[in-house]
Amino acid sequence: MPAATTNEPAAASQARWDVDPILTVEHLTMRFGGLIAVNDLSFNVGRGDITALIGPNGAGKTTVFNCVTGFYKPTEGRIAMRHGAGTQADAVAALTATGHRSRANGNDAVFLLERMPDFEIARKAKVARTFQNIRLFGGMTVLENLLVAQHNPLMLASGFSLGGLFGLPGYRKANDGAIERAVYWMERVNLIERADDPAGDLPYGAQRRLEIARAMCTEPHLLCLDEPAAGLNPRESAELNELLKFIRDEHRTSVLLIEHDMGVVMEISNHIVVLDYGVKISDGDAGQVKSDPKVIAAYLGVDDEEVEEEPSVASLVAEAVGEEAAAPTPAAAAGADDHPGARPAGLAQPRGTGADRLTRIKGIGPVNEKKLNALGIWHFDQVAAWSEHEIAWVGSYLAFPGRIEREDWVGQARELARSQGDGR
Repeated sequence: MPAATTNEPAAASQARWDVDPILTVEHLTMRFGGLIAVNDLSFNVGRGDITALIGPNGAGKTTVFNCVTGFYKPTEGRIAMRHGAGTQADAVAALTATGHRSRANGNDAVFLLERMPDFEIARKAKVARTFQNIRLFGGMTVLENLLVAQHNPLMLASGFSLGGLFGLPGYRKANDGAIERAVYWMERVNLIERADDPAGDLPYGAQRRLEIARAMCTEPHLLCLDEPAAGLNPRESAELNELLKFIRDEHRTSVLLIEHDMGVVMEISNHIVVLDYGVKISDGDAGQVKSDPKVIAAYLGVDDEEVEEEPSVASLVAEAVGEEAAAPTPAAAAGADDHPGARPAGLAQPRGTGADRLTRIKGIGPVNEKKLNALGIWHFDQVAAWSEHEIAWVGSYLAFPGRIEREDWVGQARELARSQGDGR
């Protein structure tokens, strides 16, 4: 009996990712001996959304990725992937009862990923991923890395070798299509001029972009990215944001990412899931998550009660989770002179084309940006010009002594100012 497909209408009380999920993780548990890495975790990834999985180190995020992509077989739980709109609840239930891995019904299909080997998850369920540590073929060229990602259709078109050996029309057509797709993604990630260079010779940020392009050459329905912004400078992080939004908006590819760069997460994510010690502690959009005391407490390593009883404690991680807070007024900032060092000169208002987005400097979030604006600091070149005495004053003013030096705000600002001058 064919499984019915249920495409439920959106309910006003339901979030979009609950109405039309491409992926549903239900009661996922992963044990390694006596260690419970993930405990009874449930969440949805919305179709056409960017969903971020965040949490402190050791929260279980990569373990979840490994379960979704077939590197681990979960101890308990169900991971349902859907091709086609709606929850398809009846089809998922019918497939679960049969013990099979996948089931198609017309143009729709459902897959139970916990039952599938990793290569089938990539090939049939159309789930692609990248890793924390870059895994390119360093000795192959950029173009070859993108072609090898398309080996499944190329092998089929070649008849598993003969078509390629004799250059049959079907294989030539498939090969031309693979090259065209590779060229398209090289242009999208600004690597077309490096097409014939070994991937191992590319700078770090370019290798990150190539890895994403290689995953997109498999034409995935779900793209899983494990810390794609790790090691990127502010300009590269901004370029990554634009690339991920392009993948979501133009290709309608759903994205599930693990990321510690909250500037990336808060700017591009439709939906955020927060883990702590393998347990989900928050689930919602950026506005809900960044004001959740449980999230702040998890990043601080304290109890929820401490956050609620001591609001000043929460400000210590306001930058990390992007929490909005009232900045001091210019008048209040003007009176804040009881700090060591020398207060930097400010501008009454931004110059010319408007204020620079200071949050592109890693370490400056929305809260500190407002505080700097209250001082008349609007532009990267102002930060780039700070002296040691001015750095000491600003560090004390922001209540983060030593942070500016540790995160090299001045060096970051200098690079950002230079890139603006170059027109990049």
